[in-house]
Amino acid sequence: MRAVDLIRRKRDGGELTAAEIRFLIEGLTDGIVPTYQWAALAMAILWRGMTTAETAALVDAMLHSGIVLDLADIPGPKVDKHSTGGVGDKTSLILAPVAAACGVTVPMVSGRGLGHTGGTLDKLESIPGFRIDLDLAAYRRIARECGLVLIGQTAEIAPADRVLYALRDATATVESIPLITASILSKKLAEGIDALVLDVKCGDGAFMSRPEDARALAESMASIGRAMGKPVRALLTNMDVPLGRMVGNALEIREVVDCLRGEGPADLMEVSLELAAEMLLLGGVAADREAALDRCHAAVTDGSALDRFRRVVAAQGGDSRVCDEPLAVLPKAECVEPIRADQSGFVGQLRAWPVGQASMLLGAGRTTAEGSIDPAAGIVLRKTVGDAVTAGELLAELHFNLPHAEALPAAVAMFSQAVELVPEPTTRPPLILERL
Repeated sequence: MRAVDLIRRKRDGGELTAAEIRFLIEGLTDGIVPTYQWAALAMAILWRGMTTAETAALVDAMLHSGIVLDLADIPGPKVDKHSTGGVGDKTSLILAPVAAACGVTVPMVSGRGLGHTGGTLDKLESIPGFRIDLDLAAYRRIARECGLVLIGQTAEIAPADRVLYALRDATATVESIPLITASILSKKLAEGIDALVLDVKCGDGAFMSRPEDARALAESMASIGRAMGKPVRALLTNMDVPLGRMVGNALEIREVVDCLRGEGPADLMEVSLELAAEMLLLGGVAADREAALDRCHAAVTDGSALDRFRRVVAAQGGDSRVCDEPLAVLPKAECVEPIRADQSGFVGQLRAWPVGQASMLLGAGRTTAEGSIDPAAGIVLRKTVGDAVTAGELLAELHFNLPHAEALPAAVAMFSQAVELVPEPTTRPPLILERL
């Protein structure tokens, strides 16, 4: 079996067998199939696609390139959630302690942000002392003790994905649905979970801007996951407008705490609790969606969700005072630039993409996987779609430190592209677009 022959077949529209795909993945991890051949194969997959059988075989091969955890000795159903990412999306850090407080164990392996979409790990690392680089023994222990654990990908989990993920980023093949499906599912199924909830975002600030593309990705991941014996639920959610009011790592942790206190913005609370409710349903701890939502709301109201977050922060080395005094604990920017309305009216549009780009210019995001971020940088939105505005009123605050001061004019200009004021009130489009 030669890699070049398999590349040629896929290039010409042919189908690969499970054994051939396993050969290619094993060759990638042990160096027998060089990365330049996999680069060619990835481009062929992007152009020609993969059948359902091929994609399932790719998921399986990548999943078994490392260890597959067995968490059967940890009490409760094990359910995780994955989001395709968006501007202001901190739902994972809200729903995980909510679900844990309701009896679902959440063993979450998360990623870092790239570009204008923030990463869960970057947000967590803005908490002083918080460790995401735990070994698997600590991962199991904290999951058992706290009902949730929040770490980054380890060397043992889907190592083929680590290589292929970097390769896709460098070869303009990130958009391939079969490769996205394999990347996400191989990592998630390796965690030892019983079920998976997917939040596939679409719109201006999402990776998939068109609903039909987001739906195709959701259907691919859900069908393959189910075929591999795992219950999967996918929600398509709107990312035309930033989620919540804070964009940037430490700022978003502040908003997470607000939500777990029951004081967060309505849009962020809605999406987070809807996703948490799906986790309860898949975990079998609620009879129906209404009952699941009631339990999630109760976990926020009675403080048990915030207590779960406090416990996991402490268990992973972080300063748990963040749950009580976030302003005293989290890094704060040296400079705050106000953005004010130049006329009266109503916010008719607040585009997520320019908001994300502006926050990245201020230091809140990274342009390369190896880049650094400023945890204090970001944007606080004082108005959102539908809000009334008078001339001179505060629309937003741009938070930045002096090393990024020279980027301020560009960030202000970028943010101005996000906001449209209109003479009549408008309403925000639905947040939950579809359930699959």
